[in-house]
Amino acid sequence: MADFPKTVEEIFDDFQRRRTGLLKALTDDLEELYQQADPEKDNLCLYGTREGTWSVELPAEEVPPELPEPCLGINFARDGMQKRDWVALVAVHSDSWLLAVAFFYAVKLDAAGRLRLFKLINQHQTLFESVSQRNKYKNAAPPASGTAGPVVKRKKFDEGRPTESKYPSGRLLKADDVSPALKGRAAELFWPDNQLWYLVEIISVNAKTKQAKIVYASGEEEDLDLAEIVREGHMALL
Repeated sequence: MADFPKTVEEIFDDFQRRRTGLLKALTDDLEELYQQADPEKDNLCLYGTREGTWSVELPAEEVPPELPEPCLGINFARDGMQKRDWVALVAVHSDSWLLAVAFFYAVKLDAAGRLRLFKLINQHQTLFESVSQRNKYKNAAPPASGTAGPVVKRKKFDEGRPTESKYPSGRLLKADDVSPALKGRAAELFWPDNQLWYLVEIISVNAKTKQAKIVYASGEEEDLDLAEIVREGHMALL
C-alpha cells in the first residue's frame, strides 16, 4: 500500500485495516485494552494501525499532528463508569476518528469520489454497533469456507463466483426489492464480525412480514429479517 492512500480504493482499504485493529481491541482483546488503559497514566489514545492492529499510546507530540488524533484520555474514564459503558464510549470516539482519518486522506477527491468512499464505509457496522450487538443474527454463525453438508439449490453457485469475498459485487438490496420476485435470486450477505460477503440464494420470501430464508453455498440455511438487512445495507443482489 502506498505511503499516503490517494484513491477511493486505497483510502477504503486503509479504513478497513484500522477498523479491524480497533474492533479487535474492543472485542477479542478487550481485557488487554482494559489493562493498558490505566487511569494512573497520562492521557492515552487508542490507535488503529494500517497493519490491522491496535495500540494504546500517548498522543503525537508534533503540532499539528500528521493525522487527526484519536480521543484523548480514554483511560481517565475507565474506572468512572461500568465497563460496557466505557467500551461503548471508546467505540463511539473510535468511529469518529476512523471517519476523520478517511476524509483527511480524501480531501483531494471530488464529490463523486467522496460519495463513493462514504458508501463503501457505510457498508460496515460502526464499531459502536459491533460491540453493542456482536450477535446480530441469532439463528446461525457465519459459514466456514469448505463447510461440509448437504448442498441445496446449487445451480446459483455454479457460475464461477467465489463463495465469500471482501467486497460486494452486486447492488445493495432496497426496500422496493422486497417482494416474491426475490425468490430464487442469488445475492451476497455481509457478516460484520469477519467483514466478509457470503454468496447466498434466496429460497423463500414473505413480503408482508419482510422475512426470508436463504441458503449458503455450503448448504446451510438461515432466516433473515429483510427490513433490518435493508436498513443496514447487508445484502447485495447479483
